[in-house]
Amino acid sequence: MMKQNKATLLAAAATLSLTAGMASAETFALVQINQQALFFNQMNSGAAAAAEAEGEDLVIFNANNDPSAQNSAIETYIAQGVDGIVVVAIDVNGIMPAVEQAVAAGIPVVAVDAVLPDGPQAAQVGVDNLDAGGMIGDYFVDYVSSDMDGTATIGIVGALNSSIQNIRQDGFEAKIEGVDGIEVAGVVDGQNVQDIALAAAENLMTANPGLNAIYATGEPALLGAIAAVESQGRTGDVKVFGWDLTAQAIRGIDQGYVEAVIQQDPAQMGATAVSILADLAEGGSTDAIVSVPVTIVTTDNVDDFRSIFE
Repeated sequence: MMKQNKATLLAAAATLSLTAGMASAETFALVQINQQALFFNQMNSGAAAAAEAEGEDLVIFNANNDPSAQNSAIETYIAQGVDGIVVVAIDVNGIMPAVEQAVAAGIPVVAVDAVLPDGPQAAQVGVDNLDAGGMIGDYFVDYVSSDMDGTATIGIVGALNSSIQNIRQDGFEAKIEGVDGIEVAGVVDGQNVQDIALAAAENLMTANPGLNAIYATGEPALLGAIAAVESQGRTGDVKVFGWDLTAQAIRGIDQGYVEAVIQQDPAQMGATAVSILADLAEGGSTDAIVSVPVTIVTTDNVDDFRSIFE
């Protein structure tokens, strides 16, 4: 495996925020989407903890939602000779040339969360987003039947620039399509940015005064939807379903207008990816797909998650 003096990492561009470790340690790079979402910060924390436990160095690059920045970061890490790369892709197709270059240079790549196309990456770590989207879709159908008198008008706050959130949307829509009493008012694009999702959700509710449910496909979308429901005084008649717990989502569950949230384990995703790279560095192997389970959080089990957000 490629080795370079880890001290050379200090000469990298400041935007990469690289740190050097002991010469005997491997250096792994995590190419992240952003550091706004709690989900990604939890993933970073899990990866950092695993690196420390393995005695390895970890450097983290924040792409600030810019796909081209991710590609450039990978190219820089290749030039620096890191020992492994974890990538949380924004553009799953656009990232592949950089992934292929890394592997060709002898640097293993592990993809996390966003599912890459078939390629030379060593492993894909994350949840089955289509299946999990279907899980909360089934939950919504049952909830409409039992708690909404069998009728619902739902709007979807998505992130059309995120392939993984599009998959979550597909899984949800497949379960509600054709169900009597359920109408989809429309889909708005929150672009994986909370403020944009807030404005999109407000517009969705304004255009559809009969809307009584929202499905949000990721943390920024869910936070935006929650803020929109609160700002428009609709907490009494709009039920929110979505992905990725936050303190705000837990407050919404307590207040009764956030009904169900898919909770992933981003810290475990990050830790698993780093552990895979550490195993590969020692000559080990990995499964091509490594799944991390999800939980649907409701008022019945939210107490199990409160401490994470205190």
